[in-house]
Amino acid sequence: MTTTAPTRTSDEKPGKQPRRPVSELNARELLRWCWRQLTSMRTALVLLLLLALAAVPGSLIPQENVDSLKTSNWQKAHETLTPIYAKLGLFDVYGAPWFAAIYILLMLSLVGCILPRLFVYWRGLRAQPPATPMRLTRLPDSASYVTGESADEVLTRARGLLRKRRYRLRKEGEGASVSAERGYLREAGNLVFHLSILIVLVGFAMGSLFGYKGGVIVNVGSQYGFTNQMTQYDDFDPGSLFTASSLDDFDFSIDKFDVSWLDSGPRAGMAKGFQSHLTYRDGDGPEKTYDLRVNHPLSIGGTEVFLIGHGYAPVITVRDGQGNVAYSGPTVFLPQDSSFVSFGVVKAQYAKPEGIGLNAMFYPYEVTVHGDPVNLTGDIGDGKHAVLSFQAWKGDLNQSAGPQSVYQLDTSKATQVTAPGGKAFNLHVGQTVKLPNGLGSVTFDKIERWNKLQISKQPGKRIALGGVCLALLGLLGSLFIRPRRVWVRARDTEDGTLVEVAALDRSGGGDTAAVVEGLVASLRGQSPEDRS
Repeated sequence: MTTTAPTRTSDEKPGKQPRRPVSELNARELLRWCWRQLTSMRTALVLLLLLALAAVPGSLIPQENVDSLKTSNWQKAHETLTPIYAKLGLFDVYGAPWFAAIYILLMLSLVGCILPRLFVYWRGLRAQPPATPMRLTRLPDSASYVTGESADEVLTRARGLLRKRRYRLRKEGEGASVSAERGYLREAGNLVFHLSILIVLVGFAMGSLFGYKGGVIVNVGSQYGFTNQMTQYDDFDPGSLFTASSLDDFDFSIDKFDVSWLDSGPRAGMAKGFQSHLTYRDGDGPEKTYDLRVNHPLSIGGTEVFLIGHGYAPVITVRDGQGNVAYSGPTVFLPQDSSFVSFGVVKAQYAKPEGIGLNAMFYPYEVTVHGDPVNLTGDIGDGKHAVLSFQAWKGDLNQSAGPQSVYQLDTSKATQVTAPGGKAFNLHVGQTVKLPNGLGSVTFDKIERWNKLQISKQPGKRIALGGVCLALLGLLGSLFIRPRRVWVRARDTEDGTLVEVAALDRSGGGDTAAVVEGLVASLRGQSPEDRS
């Protein structure tokens, strides 16, 4: 019977089975691989860098939840970029889904990095120092000497000295040697530092979820004021889990606003300090006073009130053609630049026989208004030489079309009214001008001030502050605590007891030679001082 040997391909080797194709990862293995990649320290560092980069647009681009008016003005000035930025969520960076995704991934990565190391460190914290090496003289720093004392006496003295210097001694299998180690808290410093980053992120997350931030403009004067209710805010940005019941119960008024000016030098005329004198009441408690300054907020319960801006509110009275008051009161004008040239709008829709609207500019210092020189001298806003310049419109101001900004005048259905010669109307404080064709009159009564305040509540700010403090402590521990190991061996020889001492610095860069020298001197009774 003839047998035929099995054929073998060119890729196969004698005596070996052909390779099987590597199987693809199943769902469980794929998830495990993704988790390992996410929880690596390299990934955590990359995500931390991405989070820092993602926060840059929030500092450069106006944010809607911080200053909606400034954001609106920026969008009008950059009509090409606005649609692109809006799709990317750059006008609300910290509320954008992509920012939240980086934030959550960073927290998961840190948790995955820190928790396993906590268990490893706990085991290491309870572990004994390693056994004494066979040849101590091979270590970088070592020394030996011969003494007439017995080995037990040398080792007993070595244990006492090392305990005094806060070394942990090995309890098992010492024999004729002593093994000691200290610096266990260095790794704890590393873990505290990484844990503190997680605590800071949790603190910021709590503020974003349960806190809020709002802005309000309050006129200066005891007759005006603010009550902490959502309807009182000009803009309000609540957290995802915010509820109206978490608003603290308080109210306040701005009795006086002081500005100190530079009166000499190249920057003369510029403000150097601001101070608002507040009277506030926390719930049903007694009235209290507080001097609110920039970067010195008023804290009421868990809420903080910040002074972030100020401006002028000219008091304007508009009378219609029948002599009735159609509009009267302080009107908030928005500064257009650092010189406080301000813009404002007056709407007297129900004036008779036709509605009256004003687009006005407030000039607090010496300028040329519409080609006419105006003598404005003295301190900014002192009211002596300030000018209110406005354009008037009559007719339908289109307020029935829906909600409108108080800083915008819809003139699509109105007709402009001009002064003789087609010029704008200019008024000093106390002056009145009559509008043509019996339309009515406008009076510039006086000048008042307003303050822009930011009112916010961040429940997790103390947690975030605690995380920052822990980060500093952990960093100091990891920088200044040096883990060291020291061994002492004593054995009998023909010439006496041979004592060998060696030390090893586990962090690198430590002067272990001084440790060995000091321990040898102490063992020989030459230097009682602790030189390690």
